[in-house]
Formats: sequence, C-alpha cells, structure tokens
Amino acid sequence: MSAVSEKTGNGVDAVTSADDENLDVEITVDELASQPGGRRPSLPGGLDPNFPAGALERLKSFLDNGDIFAKPDSHARDISDARVVVSLLTTNSPYAEVRAVVDPHDDPSLPVSTIRAWVIGLTFVVFIAFINQLFSVRQPSIALRAEVVQLLAYPVGKAAERFLPDVGFTLFGVRHSLNPGPFNKKEPMLISIMPNVGKTLPSSRYIIFTQWLDQYFGQKYAQSFGYQILLALSTNLMCLASLVSADGSCSPNSNHPVPGPFKTIYSISRYRFFLVAFGCMFVLFWFPDYIFGALSLFNWVAWIAPDNFKLAAITGVRKGLGFNPLPTFDWNVATHVVNPLIVPFRVTFSTFIGVLVGGITIIGLYWTNTYNTAYLPINSNFMYNHFGGSYNVSRILDHRGWLDEDMYQAYSPVYLSASLITMYYYFFAVYAATISYAILYHRHDIALGFRSLLRSFKKDASQDFKDVHSRMMSRYPEVPEWWYLILNLLAIAFGVAAIAGWPTEPRNALAMNFFKCFGYVTTAHALDFANDLKLAHYLKIPQRHTFVAQVVAVFVSAFVCTGDRFMCLGVNTYFTAAVLFGSLGARKVFGSGGIYMALLSAFPVGLALPILFYMFQRKFPRTHWVAKVHPVMVLSGGISWSPLSSLMADIRRYNIAYMWPAVIPGWLSMVYLRRRYLAFWSKYNYVLSAAFSTAIAIAAVVIFFAVSFHGFEIKCMPEGEYFGPRIGTYAA
Repeated sequence: MSAVSEKTGNGVDAVTSADDENLDVEITVDELASQPGGRRPSLPGGLDPNFPAGALERLKSFLDNGDIFAKPDSHARDISDARVVVSLLTTNSPYAEVRAVVDPHDDPSLPVSTIRAWVIGLTFVVFIAFINQLFSVRQPSIALRAEVVQLLAYPVGKAAERFLPDVGFTLFGVRHSLNPGPFNKKEPMLISIMPNVGKTLPSSRYIIFTQWLDQYFGQKYAQSFGYQILLALSTNLMCLASLVSADGSCSPNSNHPVPGPFKTIYSISRYRFFLVAFGCMFVLFWFPDYIFGALSLFNWVAWIAPDNFKLAAITGVRKGLGFNPLPTFDWNVATHVVNPLIVPFRVTFSTFIGVLVGGITIIGLYWTNTYNTAYLPINSNFMYNHFGGSYNVSRILDHRGWLDEDMYQAYSPVYLSASLITMYYYFFAVYAATISYAILYHRHDIALGFRSLLRSFKKDASQDFKDVHSRMMSRYPEVPEWWYLILNLLAIAFGVAAIAGWPTEPRNALAMNFFKCFGYVTTAHALDFANDLKLAHYLKIPQRHTFVAQVVAVFVSAFVCTGDRFMCLGVNTYFTAAVLFGSLGARKVFGSGGIYMALLSAFPVGLALPILFYMFQRKFPRTHWVAKVHPVMVLSGGISWSPLSSLMADIRRYNIAYMWPAVIPGWLSMVYLRRRYLAFWSKYNYVLSAAFSTAIAIAAVVIFFAVSFHGFEIKCMPEGEYFGPRIGTYAA
C-alpha cells in the first residue's frame, strides 16, 4: 500500500506513512460525512490554534459542500484530501509536533515496572530534588529536567542490563528479576517520570521560609522536622485526576537524510547531533556563568552612560526594566520564561506581548508618580513605608501575629513599586480571563471530563477518544478515581495534622499562606501529573505503573533538602502577598478607600478580553492570526514583572530581558524552519532543545561543585608583579 504524500501550506500539514497501522485509505464519502447513529462528524480542530489551519478549512469546506455527496465523481481531489486527513486522525496525530517525536506503535510484552527501573528512578529522584533545591535560589534558576534524566537513564540502564544477574522472585504469579532482559524503551521513560514529578519542590517551603526567618515572621516552631514534613507531604501528594487521552508529545528511530537550510541534505544522526550540540553548549555556558559573568546579563546599554538614572531604569537588566535589544548571551536566561524550541510560537509571542505591555504600563506609572511610585525602586517586590524605606511588618502585629489597628495607624500604609502594582493588576486580570476563556473554548472538554469521571465508575464505560494512541492504551487498565480520592484524603490528613498540631493560629497572614498554598497545589500538581501521564500515554506505559511511580517519587522527594541556608527573592514576593492579603487584609489595600482600589478594574477587563477574542474569531473565522494570539497568555505575560513574581519555581520571571531573547529563536524554529523544512525540523528541533538544556544543567553542577562551592577564583596578576621565584634567586 503506497504511502500518503506530505503536504504543507494550505493542505494537510503532514501525514503518516501507510506502514503505520492498517491504514485504510479506501474511506467512502458516506463514512466521511457521517458517523454511527447518523451524526455528522465534528471538526477535529475546533478552535484549537495548534490544529493545521489548512486541513481544518478543507474539512469544513468538504462537509459544507452538498454537491460532493451528490456528485462524488466530480470531486475526486476533495475526497482524496479528506481521506488523507481522516486517515491521519485515525492512525496518527494531526499535530506535527506530536508526529515528530511519537511512535504510533506499542509492544505490550515489554516489561515496564522492573526492579532496575525503580532503583534507577528513585536514585534520580533524590539527586534531581537535591540539585533543584540547591539551584532554586539562583537567579536565573537552573533545573535538571526530564530530558536530562531520559538521556542519563539509558546508559545507566544498559549498564544494569549488562552487569546485573538474572535473579529475582515471584509475587502474585509475576516474576520480578534484577535483569529481566534487554533495557527497553519504556523503562527509561518510567524512570524519567519519577524525577519529573519529584523535581517539583514542595510549595510548603514558602510558608516555612516566611515563618522561620527573622526578617519575616520569625516563628521558630517552623523549624520542627515533623511540622515541615507533614506540610511537605500534604502539598506534594495533593492532586486531581487528569484527562490525558485527547490528542496533543518520543522519538522515531529513523535516520533518513532530510533537506534543510542552505540547500543542504542533512544526514547526521540524532544521537551524533545531540552530542555535538551538547558539547558546544557545555563549553559555551562556562563563559556567561563563570568566566565572564557579564555575558549572562549583558547590561551594555547602561554602560554607555553609567550615571544616567533614566537610562539605567529603562534598560537595566539587573534592577531595571530590561529594555535591551541584546540583553544576554546565556541560553539559560533566554529560556527562563519559555523554551522557544518546545512551546508553539503563539505562546512565546503572546507572552512577549504581555510582558511588553506590562513594561509600558510600569513606565507610565513611574514617570507620572502614580501611587507615589517614583519615590520607590522601579522594579522591586519589596513593601515600603511612607518614608521610602522597607516596611517593617513587626511594627503592626501583636504577639499573636494579628494586626493591631493602633500600631498600624501609628506606623504607615504599605506602598508598592510600579512593577509590583503592574504584576498584581495582571494577576487579577488572569484570574478572571481564565474563567471566561475556559467557558468559551473548553466547556466541551470540561463537560467531557466530568462525564468521563462518572462513567469511570462503570465497568462498561465507553471510550471518548479513538485516536491511535488511545486505542493502544485501552488494553491497559485505567487508574480508578478512588485511588486519587484516597491520595487526596491522605494529603488532607497530613495538612490538618500540621496545622492543628502546631500554634499556627487563625486570623493572621499564615492562614492566608495556607489557603493560597493548598489552593495552588491542587491544580499545579494536576498539571504535573497530567504532563507525565500524557508522556506515558504516548510511550504506552500502563497508567497504573505511571500513577504509582509518580506517588512514590513525590513522597521520596519531600524528604530531600540541602544543608546550606540560601535565600531567594521569591520568598519576598510570597511574604509581601501574605502581609497584603493576610495581615492587613485585601479590604485595607484594594477595597473601598484603599490606596490600590483601582486595581480591581482588572477583573472586568480580564473577563471581557477572551470574550472579545472569541467574538472576533467567530465573526472572522478565516482570520487565522487571531487564533494564534492567546488572550490568557498575553495577560500572564504581564505578571512577569517584579523579581520572581510567581509561586511556581519553574516560571519565575523578572523583566523583559528574560523574555525578549526567546522570541527570535522561537520564530526561527516554530515558524521559519517548521514551515519550510518540516522534515529537518521534526528530526532535529527537539534534540537540539534537549542537548542545550542537558548541557546547561550538567555544566552548572560541574561549575558549582568543582569551582564555585569551594571558593576557587581565577587569579589575576597584580600590575607590575610576576609569578615564580624572585629575580636573582633561581636555582643554580
């Protein structure tokens, strides 16, 4: 059976091979026009901006053209194109990003949950959690991610395959051996899933930091191991059941030559390409990170006029707004907010637009002295009093940590910098925009999730998704919903024990911290779990194996910490929010008569923005650029101001210098190369991203432990001096 040809532009973005899985291109017109029960098919892309626009337009035109069904012989080309799309949807993914890395095949006989996989995986959990905790206080932070583990797990697993003996035991009729055979492709993915969820640092650490440290609340009981571990386990184990069966990201083994830029045919293997890219980035990272640190935050514009305050405030990369055309030579800084080689360009560009608008807002607030911001630093996450000094929260709290109104009146209101005001405005807008966007664009998915939840309790539950990956995964038993229920009940029990067993007290900032922490981790951990469940879905790892690996990994990572007492600016933002919304209360700050009451206008603005985009998209469905702009991502870009403004360690931001460098690489990868050289992009793009991320992470570890941690410095020769024996004292 011949292969289906690949098309670009207004046609199908790319399709699969006929060798993939019983591809039947003999699909009749009636099959394309109807489904069992007489229902006409819904368009697969819907309002999904990632779905190939050309394919969507062709399907819509096909279904709306009644002449095709009346005279099929006259529309052979249209029917052929529709067959290609339907074949693609049933035998592979319509998304080029997924097809570039996912193999639509499965071998159920491959062992997955092996002893060696568990030992290697949990070892990486401890190592990754330690390293990420250590470097979480760095600006910009460095994190060992899943791709690092995936690459390191393979040689370790192959070594275990070679040297471990084939000895084991039988449990419940299943033999478990130290060496069950060849190290297959599913084992390294299960190994990488463990540290991928285990790398997420417990959100409770912010509560403990703000409680324990003297510059904040100074509550010494927070250093208790029992209190800390109960909070960590409570936040780490709390999650939601996640729906991952929908279409949506691992690597074909092909090494065929592909045409690429400069009219060249590229035949280098992915493995060799990875080694070359890894080696180059490993060497290059030493320069901005250690040898010449100014390259990391390249503040060259401010160097032109060092005494010009306005220039430094606008272009300064470290303490200014970062409006610098060339702010860094450090790939870690360039990918600090988003990885442009991984996420679609619409995400990168939408976020950049939000950051840009937020920066302009800050300039307007500062230079008009709105809210007295001109008396304060332009980009800061600290609180200030009416003298422009740091706000001393202990001067407004009694011995119980409650607000004392008389002490507050005798001291000062809280004043915020222009960047922090902007951050809160966009935060409020994002909250409202998320609600309206979810209702407009994802109401069907949400309803489907609830229906799936109800049907999951029935043995005859039907499958909602029939793509090739879902069909293959249907042979493995799903994770029962009551497993998630028990896990959440256990997490709640740990949290109640921590709060009730220590003098946390109600009516103070700590109560707000607990509320925010538990409200945040529920959805955040659902996303973490969903990411790995989606990866397991594409790699055909049984769902229950994945669930157990995730739970054990987050349990183990909660016990990992470092003995060094570092400090990071993210705690300042968390502490500021605790005082504003906890100690003082939102009404004093943002309510009637509050200094920042006008910021509440962000809620209706955020609620309306997705509605406007939705109406425009419905009114002009062929204007595809509107679908490429994500209103929630635009607003989320506005919260990128003020140092480390996010609770999530993986998306900490500072100024536009951490976002702008991602735009050009994102356009080159996701727009230029993907459109012009799809095969080249599919083969090398994600390998390049993995190589750079791995090189930076490993280089950072080597630099830290080899030279930085032990205080090694590059020695410079004093002027007029020389090394070695003094002149005239050389050995005869």
